[in-house]
Amino acid sequence: MRIPMKTALATLLMLSAVNAVSAETIKEALALAYSNNPSLNAARAQLRGVDERVPQALAGWRPTVTASGQVGSNYANSDGRDSYRNNASISLSISQAVFRGFRTVNSTRQAEAIIRAQRESLASTEQDVLLAAAQAYVDVIRDTALVSLQRSDLQFLSEQVRAAKDRFEVGEGTRTDVSQADARRAEAQANLNTSLANLNTSRAIYRQIVGTEAKNLSADTTISLVVPKSIDEALRVSEDTQPLIRQAQHLVDAAIFNAKAIEGELLPTVSVDGTVSRTWKPSSNIDEQDSASIVGRVSIPLYQAGAVSSRVRQAKEELGQTRLQLDVTRDQVRANVISAWGVYQAAEASISAARSAVEAQQLALEGVIEEQRVGQRTTLDVLDAQRELVNQRVNLVTAQRNRIVGGYQLVSAIGKLDADTLNLRVARYQPTEHYKAVRDKWYGLRTPDGR
Repeated sequence: MRIPMKTALATLLMLSAVNAVSAETIKEALALAYSNNPSLNAARAQLRGVDERVPQALAGWRPTVTASGQVGSNYANSDGRDSYRNNASISLSISQAVFRGFRTVNSTRQAEAIIRAQRESLASTEQDVLLAAAQAYVDVIRDTALVSLQRSDLQFLSEQVRAAKDRFEVGEGTRTDVSQADARRAEAQANLNTSLANLNTSRAIYRQIVGTEAKNLSADTTISLVVPKSIDEALRVSEDTQPLIRQAQHLVDAAIFNAKAIEGELLPTVSVDGTVSRTWKPSSNIDEQDSASIVGRVSIPLYQAGAVSSRVRQAKEELGQTRLQLDVTRDQVRANVISAWGVYQAAEASISAARSAVEAQQLALEGVIEEQRVGQRTTLDVLDAQRELVNQRVNLVTAQRNRIVGGYQLVSAIGKLDADTLNLRVARYQPTEHYKAVRDKWYGLRTPDGR
């Protein structure tokens, strides 16, 4: 009796596609997720909204212009004589801030720091999406391999049922042998159904993240090329490239400038106000009157009910919180890197062990089958050996999946899982383009893309 699967098949199921020429590679899937994933596009839109903080802060340097007009009618009664007079006026007022206690400067710097932090948040979201896409991709490959493995197992056990019935009919076996083989076949059918359900779930997740159906996937393990060579290198790189750390650093800067901006409310403000107006029929003796004025104003806050002082203290406490949060983030990143490194190394070792186990169990199964033919082994021994072989093959497929996903998790943990590092063939999203387009806009309701 020939065994329907060879030792190398489990590896090939994980690392090869049916048609390598037309198969979709993992890089192509990641490129699709980079361009189409709604969560990533939402994060980009959020950043574009945050970009508007800078022109809002810069508005403190710019004048405010107000036009007004009024029309009315006056009635008067003097010595029993009624009089009516219609009048109207228009005016134009301009106010230009000259000094605001450095609030505009510090508010602008705060806004710029928040934007830099939001860019790092976008980079972190990009890493999360690419990691999820890679995991979804490899999960489809794994579950496809497991379905194929379970089908082969079902085919093998169906052959065992047929052989047991043949031996029973000629008096060489027992009804127990037939029942045992039939029970294992039913178990294999149930396992196949479960594997098919898991595959459908993985395909649905893939569709959700990548945006296309999973068809003819070909696993690509080139992530190992960008995996750090040592744990020390991984920790060193993460300090410089992890977006979560850089985001926390920019939030500290934003908190510093926020405290300074609030302190500026305790300083004097200086402004220049100008007004021009024209009035028709301001009185019964004047038909038309023009006026103009320019006034310099200085406002010195003396006491503000303690509200500003409280906000300054609050801002300083929030600054202390962001500094502590930076330390927390560094510790979290370090823990994530060490954990991801351990998972990756364990997966490497598991693959070697699983391959050896598959090879040994394959030989054991072949030996048990030969011994059964000469009456030294029972049908149950063959079924147990087959079950063990299937389990070892499942372990191998799972270890291969864990190694690929572990590599992506490690690269994500150090902050290098991005389109540039992976060399994805996709148009890079440039967050500075929108920022430059709106930074110095004085007016206009349309967004840079025309909305």
